[in-house]
Amino acid sequence: MANILYLVHRLPYPPNKGDKVRSYHLLKHLARQHRIFLGTFIDDPDDEAHVATLRALCADVHVIRLDPSLARIRSLSGFLVGEALTLSYYRSLALRHWVNETCQQRHIDAAVVFSSAMAQYVEDLARIPTVIDFVDVDSAKWVQYAPRHRWPMSWLYRREGRLLLDYERRMAARASRSFFATDNEVALFAQKAPECRVRLEAMGNGVDSEYFAPEESRPSPYRADELPIVFTGAMDYLPNIDAVVWFKGEVFSGILGRWPNARFYIVGRSPAAEVLALASDHILVTGTVDDVRPYLQYAATVVAPLRIARGIQNKILEAMAMGRPVIASADCAAAVDAVAGQELLTATSPEDYFSAISQMLEAPETATAIGKAARQRVIERYSWEAHMKAIDPYLPAPSLHTP
Repeated sequence: MANILYLVHRLPYPPNKGDKVRSYHLLKHLARQHRIFLGTFIDDPDDEAHVATLRALCADVHVIRLDPSLARIRSLSGFLVGEALTLSYYRSLALRHWVNETCQQRHIDAAVVFSSAMAQYVEDLARIPTVIDFVDVDSAKWVQYAPRHRWPMSWLYRREGRLLLDYERRMAARASRSFFATDNEVALFAQKAPECRVRLEAMGNGVDSEYFAPEESRPSPYRADELPIVFTGAMDYLPNIDAVVWFKGEVFSGILGRWPNARFYIVGRSPAAEVLALASDHILVTGTVDDVRPYLQYAATVVAPLRIARGIQNKILEAMAMGRPVIASADCAAAVDAVAGQELLTATSPEDYFSAISQMLEAPETATAIGKAARQRVIERYSWEAHMKAIDPYLPAPSLHTP
């Protein structure tokens, strides 16, 4: 088996948010064939308890504790050198030392980099073949943020988007292969970096359809007299914050006017102040839950009204796997291989969401049929292992080394 350096910006376990779901399943795939040397950050103290789980999968694990508040201050050094703040946010001399030492002493055959922020640790390792999983075009996400904020934040986001794109292009040109989660993201990056076009490829997300599966014995977290409309995700993440704030202001009040027993459940860790402020008798902000599956399984419908979104949203695949009808923004739905109106519902305007939600609440049998079709689509199309195999041709043969 080959020795693979795997660099991830956030501890890839537990798989409880979008990027960690993908990075964990990529790790599992790599570890089946190779010896993995994992370098990563912990930005949530609760994740400390899970380092041992990763050590069981890897030949070595090096973890850097990252305090988000201090990292934001440190990132300001990017202004002094004219670089994207994302890079200085994730800069660690200790991690760089570990990477260099590991490459020298452990005969690393290839590097797999997860997210553009971690590519800085392989810039000087010219002899080591490198594969980058960008997942999404992060630079484009920063540009999307800009019009939704006033100056100076609008200027800051545009600056970040421009400089991060420059860096993404430079590292993609250096890498032997660069992956994105969808064909749309590949096309977007190819448009922005045409010199890299021939070395770009889509490697889709998946879902564990055995874990995310409805069970009759699983108790419902809801009252019998309520109609739960559910959103799931990490609630300190700006696109998720924007989605629920918009949904509450533009859609949910109309739903309540017609369906007084409707409840909007915002299910996810670390809710930001803007999210907590939404809480009311009809809007419930759960914070961290032990298991998201009951909230999905017994939802009347699941919504994903993201207006700032890149790539395939794991929250959509998980809800589909749980057999529930999902109403997603058109951009999010376009990234999912599903038949619109039969396996996944799409919406753009508040009126679209109102109509689709009303249809699900008025006709539970239709909601059930769409949910069953959605689960079948996930089973047939979204196996993690099938997607992660895309990386194999760009890594050394598994038989290169013996343990």
